[in-house]
Amino acid sequence: MSRVGKKPIAIPAGVTITVDAANVVKVKGPKGELTESIDRDILIEIKDGQLTVGRPTDQIRHRALHGLFRALISNMVVGVTDGFKKEMELVGVGFKAANTGNTLDLALGYSHNIIFEIPSELKVATVTEKGQNPKILLEGIDKQLIGQVAAKLRSLRKPEPYKGKGVKYAGEVLRRKAGKAAGK
Repeated sequence: MSRVGKKPIAIPAGVTITVDAANVVKVKGPKGELTESIDRDILIEIKDGQLTVGRPTDQIRHRALHGLFRALISNMVVGVTDGFKKEMELVGVGFKAANTGNTLDLALGYSHNIIFEIPSELKVATVTEKGQNPKILLEGIDKQLIGQVAAKLRSLRKPEPYKGKGVKYAGEVLRRKAGKAAGK
């Protein structure tokens, strides 16, 4: 049986979880509300302040979905209580980031600035300190959306392996290559 799927999800105070007949799970908490459509075969049971996810059979498909939906519901509970944050760094001379509301203006070494529209569900902030790389801070309740937006930002200028210039996640360790050897 799935080790992830077997683990019950503790429902903190202030969070309400409802499952309707179409197997749509709604999680409402102090930071907002999230919904997720669950496969019709997956069983969800709420009792004694805990949510458990079950599966009807040991088919490969059911085993795969069991842990997946347990993890998705767990991320929803964490999102509506604490929220998620993702921090990104711009490494390179002249690389800049500025935001106006949810519009991000990026100077990434191209001939033009890139204007990137952040979804309204997320909050974005940019930090530029002297002697430090510019940072982009993404914050929201939907872990999947934050990861998707961060991956899209990173894809605008991926870190290259020689100098490490580009957009990277904070704390990301890059695999560096040696430059070409000097000629004799």
